[in-house]
Amino acid sequence: MRLARIPVSAVLILLGLLLQVSVFGRLQLPGATPDILLLVVVGLALVYGPTGGCLVGFAAGLLADLAPPSDHAIGRYALVLCLMGYAAGLLRPEHGRQRSVSSALLVVAVAAVASTLLYAMVGALVGDTAARHVGLGQLVVTALLYDLLLAPFVVPAVMLAGRRFGKDPLSVADDDEGGPGLGSLARYRTTREAATGPGYRKKRLLGAGKRP
Repeated sequence: MRLARIPVSAVLILLGLLLQVSVFGRLQLPGATPDILLLVVVGLALVYGPTGGCLVGFAAGLLADLAPPSDHAIGRYALVLCLMGYAAGLLRPEHGRQRSVSSALLVVAVAAVASTLLYAMVGALVGDTAARHVGLGQLVVTALLYDLLLAPFVVPAVMLAGRRFGKDPLSVADDDEGGPGLGSLARYRTTREAATGPGYRKKRLLGAGKRP
């Protein structure tokens, strides 16, 4: 993950955590709570790729585990957001630019359902039975509804901030997953294919025919 992406990721995570705890956590909505941090992680993962999404998700989840009024085991939400960030990063579009709103909403919908189920599953393993009292089905449906309603406002803004302020001026390649090595390899293959194509072979044959 590029160093230029750390400050913008930290600002977006802290802002999402602040909204999560001080605003949406106090609304007392039925079922689940709108997960702003999940939307921030998904938005950054769609720009940064699986490695960046994994790191951002772990950092965001760990801060949420430590922030009051957290009452669950430390590392539980970090594991969930880490996996969600990695999975969303695998679906990163070319150059981190989402071409359609429906594809981004589909990623958010899958992440909302998967994160809720995974969070409840990890909670069951550590003895947290809160999901049983509320109802897992109600949690999944409400989490999906709330996140889809907020996604058109949060995810595009996060992706725009990640693209605009996460660029490293010292980096040559656009993609940190491939790095300069893959870019150089691609340029080498393109140059070689052009040099060894039919036109190049024809010129070599003509040159050989002119020799005494």
